[in-house]
Order: sequence, then C-alpha cells, then structure tokens
Amino acid sequence: MFIAGTAFAYWTTSGAGTGTSATGTSTAVTVTQIGTPPSGLTPGGADQPLAFRVNNSQTTSQYVSAVRVDVASVTTGGGAPVPGCTSADFAITQPTAINSDLTAGDHDYNPSGALIHMINRNVSQDACKDVTVNLSFTAS
Repeated sequence: MFIAGTAFAYWTTSGAGTGTSATGTSTAVTVTQIGTPPSGLTPGGADQPLAFRVNNSQTTSQYVSAVRVDVASVTTGGGAPVPGCTSADFAITQPTAINSDLTAGDHDYNPSGALIHMINRNVSQDACKDVTVNLSFTAS
C-alpha cells in the first residue's frame, strides 16, 4: 500500500518598525472688498450693502467661521484724518456667518449680509461731507 503525503517546513518570524507623518499648517486667508463701494452715505440714510471676497491661498480647505467688518478710519480724499467725523458716525451690520471649509481659491460673498449706514446724530455732521470711510475686514 502506498500513502501519499506532503510535508511542510517553515520558519516563523515577527517584526516591528517605526515611521512618521506630518500635519500641514494654516495660512491667513485674504479678505477684500468687491463690487461697487457704497457711496452717497447721508445721516439717517438707507443701509447700503457691502460685498467681499475671501481668498484661501492654501491648496487644502481651511475653515472660516465669520468675517467681521469695521470702520477703520474716516479720511479726506488725500488720506488725512477728518476732525469732527469718526467711525462713530457710521454703523455696520455684520455679515452672515460663513461657518464653512473653504476650498482653495476665491469665494465671493455678494450679498454678504453686511450693511453700512451713516448714523443720524443730534449734532451737525457737516464734517462728514465728502469723506472716505475706510473699512477693515477680519476673518476668523
């Protein structure tokens, strides 16, 4: 009688190793005003919309919760400060929250929900005639 069989031989082993990976970083986004800037602001006049663009220069998405708009200064056409007319003469309604991961590139917010108007104070506001209202945009 013939019995066929197979024999197996092997060695056992084990091992371990190490490696690394790295995270990316964030960079500040850039916010710029777009569209036609509001003009003709008058005491107690109508709200005028403010539009802006958020640029994410990263190749990956970055989270932006909101953009804040403030009156940075009030100047003459030549850039000089205007005595008697300040940021307190103007009011900003803040834009709608963004709360989003922004992909690389430009993201326009028009309409943004942001509005500006000149406050009608109980004093002469003649100093605010023919001035430039400089705005600042801050993303968070």
